[in-house]
Amino acid sequence: MTIIKQSMSTKDVKIKSKTLLHDGFCKVNLYEIQQKCFDDSWSSIYTRECIIKACAVGALPYDPILDKVVLIEQFRIGALERKVTPWLIEIVAGIADQKHAESDEDLVKREMKEETDLEVEKLLPIYDYFTTPGCLTERLKLFCAKVDSSKAPQFCGLKQEHEDIKIHVVSTQDAFAAVRCGQINNGLAIIALQWLELNLENVKRQMKDLGPD
Repeated sequence: MTIIKQSMSTKDVKIKSKTLLHDGFCKVNLYEIQQKCFDDSWSSIYTRECIIKACAVGALPYDPILDKVVLIEQFRIGALERKVTPWLIEIVAGIADQKHAESDEDLVKREMKEETDLEVEKLLPIYDYFTTPGCLTERLKLFCAKVDSSKAPQFCGLKQEHEDIKIHVVSTQDAFAAVRCGQINNGLAIIALQWLELNLENVKRQMKDLGPD
């Protein structure tokens, strides 16, 4: 494999100013920056807003025995703003709690219990990536989680966090089809399900061979 060589780093950016615009669930900073260009010149000074958000995890609950995935349906304000159906079909995800030290694996297990009431039997790492680097600091670690889908309830979620979740247990083929037709339309679920489709037999074999954590 040929490694793609990147020529720029943080030393090639000049921060002229940084102003806090909002300090709520997420912080928003306004930057005035200047960046080095690929021809060795420097850009003019321009502004960018950056949303500061804690790192997150995501997990695709997969049952290798029944060859089914567990998907969740819940309300999303971003979709409402776009005037489309604001109840999206997603996978399990959560943000790191800055008040309590917690490993990514423990965070996945906690979110799985809160959002699906299922226990994680084993985790396989998928990707570690920036979700929206053009305006957001969030970095997400994505896993495939072995679960027993037969134990999934119909509804779940933490009321104190305004979660109202409907559980969908579907075959992997139906989930893959939902991605292809556009019913599943959020990046996290699309990435996880396309990864599973590409690696299905290998994942099924690995998870069947794996004992519990």
